[in-house]
Amino acid sequence: MNKEEKNEAIGELKDKFAKHPNFYITDTSNLSVAKINAIRRKCFDKGIDFQVAKNSLIKKALEASAGDFSPIFEVLKGSSSLMFHEQSTAPAKLIKELRKTGEKPILKGACIDLSFYIGDKELDNLTKLKSKEQLIGEVIGLLQSPIKKVVSQLQSGGSILAGVVKTLQERESN
Repeated sequence: MNKEEKNEAIGELKDKFAKHPNFYITDTSNLSVAKINAIRRKCFDKGIDFQVAKNSLIKKALEASAGDFSPIFEVLKGSSSLMFHEQSTAPAKLIKELRKTGEKPILKGACIDLSFYIGDKELDNLTKLKSKEQLIGEVIGLLQSPIKKVVSQLQSGGSILAGVVKTLQERESN
């Protein structure tokens, strides 16, 4: 790979990092071509962009990107594959699914909205993360709950008050 090709590859990776705030770095070394192709096929089916890249190119692309990605640099050893997706949990769930049939891919590290998860031990945590949309929905639900209770109390209080007034009117007429 000459310098021009390297610069082009770095530029493409930088664009992917800019486009996808969520990415995973995995170890797929020593897998057969058939297994790598099976992983690529499953990634494609789930809308996950899968790419094998040299660690030096990944590091240079991250250094050229906005943000501090230095915590992820420590995992850039050996063979590295990248997984990009809009949803933060989709690649983690796919890795868990793939691990049912083999010991790889192994999670080296992940970056989710500039939060770093280093090591395969983080895989379970990553599968349980909630998206921004889910968290916003929960907050809105929590904020609406007290309002609904107040409205409900006011409505029930009004019917009780109407019942008391009606009872008093009936007593006066008797």
